[in-house]
Amino acid sequence: MSASAPAVRPLVPLTISALGVVYGDIGTSPLYAMRECFFGSHAVPPTQANVLGVLSLIIYSLLLVISIKYVAIVLRADNQGEGGILALTALLPKRDANNRVGWVLILLGIFGAALLYGDGMITPAITVLGAMEGLKVATPLLEPYVVPLAVGILVGVFAIQRHGTHRVGRLFGPVMVLWFVVLAVLGIMWTIRQPIVLTAFDPRHAVAFFAEHGLHGFAVLGAVFLVVTGGEALYADMGHFGKRPICLAWFALVLPSLLLNYFGQGALLLTDSSAAAQPFFLLAPPWALFPLVALATAAAIIASQALISGAFSLTRQAVQLGYCPRLQINHTSSREMGQVYVPDVNWALMVCTIAIVVGFGSSTALAAAYGIAVTLTMIITAILLHVVMLERWKWPKAIAYCVTGTFLAIDLSFFGANVLKILHGGWLPLVIGAVLFTLMTTWKTGRQVVADRIADRAIPIEDFMMAIGRLPPARVRGTAVFMTAQPKGTPPALAHNLQYNKVLHDRVVTLTVRTEPVPHVATEERATVRYLGEGISDVSLRYGFMEDPDVPQGLRDALQKGLVVDEDLTYFLGRETLLVTRTPGMALWRERLFVLMSRNAVRAVTFFRLPPERVVELGIQLEL
Repeated sequence: MSASAPAVRPLVPLTISALGVVYGDIGTSPLYAMRECFFGSHAVPPTQANVLGVLSLIIYSLLLVISIKYVAIVLRADNQGEGGILALTALLPKRDANNRVGWVLILLGIFGAALLYGDGMITPAITVLGAMEGLKVATPLLEPYVVPLAVGILVGVFAIQRHGTHRVGRLFGPVMVLWFVVLAVLGIMWTIRQPIVLTAFDPRHAVAFFAEHGLHGFAVLGAVFLVVTGGEALYADMGHFGKRPICLAWFALVLPSLLLNYFGQGALLLTDSSAAAQPFFLLAPPWALFPLVALATAAAIIASQALISGAFSLTRQAVQLGYCPRLQINHTSSREMGQVYVPDVNWALMVCTIAIVVGFGSSTALAAAYGIAVTLTMIITAILLHVVMLERWKWPKAIAYCVTGTFLAIDLSFFGANVLKILHGGWLPLVIGAVLFTLMTTWKTGRQVVADRIADRAIPIEDFMMAIGRLPPARVRGTAVFMTAQPKGTPPALAHNLQYNKVLHDRVVTLTVRTEPVPHVATEERATVRYLGEGISDVSLRYGFMEDPDVPQGLRDALQKGLVVDEDLTYFLGRETLLVTRTPGMALWRERLFVLMSRNAVRAVTFFRLPPERVVELGIQLEL
């Protein structure tokens, strides 16, 4: 979908759709956030002072982190309408290749993206488990079935991904509207019984809470953070809906409903301290418990869907920006470009998510693993945003440092509180992030090493042109397209074809495909054509990181720029055989990892949508 598409679509339907995708994660936080403050591993007793203190922390976390940081400021950092940490990284001004600050910022962006995959595994696990645990409130007899039922639901969620979200997407928005209305109604029912909870708007309750509990109160902040864990989703999904629908949904429905529900849970705890074990489900009267469990399960599935779809979109960006091997990417909608399905990522997420559910067994145990990856991502977002404030938006330094300092103070406080969880499960998303970061940087570095090796061996195109001018080779009818990743030098496949086959086609096209640090490239700017002489043309095709390369279509676009080709067209590709050596470049273990990733990458024929019957591959051998 183009960046301008959301502007022409009706605001209200788009806002309802945004509710179903953007706010699924943060909208299901009431299932477990308040419980972890008063029943988790660092819980405090539900006294009036503690309840008002925790509620005050929740209120200002939602206002400062979501309303001000993300909705008011971060959403302004759009890359042609697209959001997310990789889009933000691509938005950074270009720096010299040897600039260390630039490399550090890029590595931070990659690490933040790697951490989001961990979030994509943990969020479905904790939301579905949290919803199914409502069955234990109905009757303890159902407790043994909570984990098996959660696993079954997750299998179903991942199994339907190949059909695409567009078929059920229309239901997501209305279901989430109903969910937020129910949250508000349940909250109001209990708030009117204990209206004192509304005094939590006074921030002095939060200050008094920390003054009384000290380090223990700081640990509780790790549980409070669970109320804002969906913040990154607002930014990541901006490209699908635009800023206005996301802002309208937040202030008109989501924020008021969440606050009312947290107030209601606080009022329930003031009325019955034993309700701390399941304060959300105990808000409902007994007759409404099973319908509430069903609605919570639907909301949890929607929250899971949002994170899974986000992982697919992130993978697509990573492939296009060169941080991930080529993978099979299926489009599940003819109308929405953003709706894609990546089978390898889907099944890997399913296996990891189910392993997490079985390994942790409850949302309380899983809450210890949840949060640290998100806090790190929020810190990275604040740092990258600071660079954008200064270098893109040209904000005065005093204002930029003040805003960034405020955000980092909040984010670092949450991070410090979550660090206490590392030994209790917080290590999991860090391990996931470190593994994926290693894979992404290994691929990026490996492709650069391969490019350097090819460039070192490449014949300068000027020398090649002079050689065929002095000794003209035999020419055969038709057009040959030689694809190469190197914009300079003669494509190895072209040199090898002439060396071994002793012929040259009447028309020759050297073709490079480049991914720009923007989501979309206009069709009229897609192709650049340069005629070199001797029937040889050099073509460069440019794509955004949210677009899929289509070389045959790109060549048709190049015809408008003066390219001349025959109907008898053949594509020549170079296929590298990579050898692990001790040549300076990468460590041996990373070279072996890179070779393994290369062998499992999708073939260029499929990725670039080339007609297989018109492709010739010429092998070359490279030492890493």
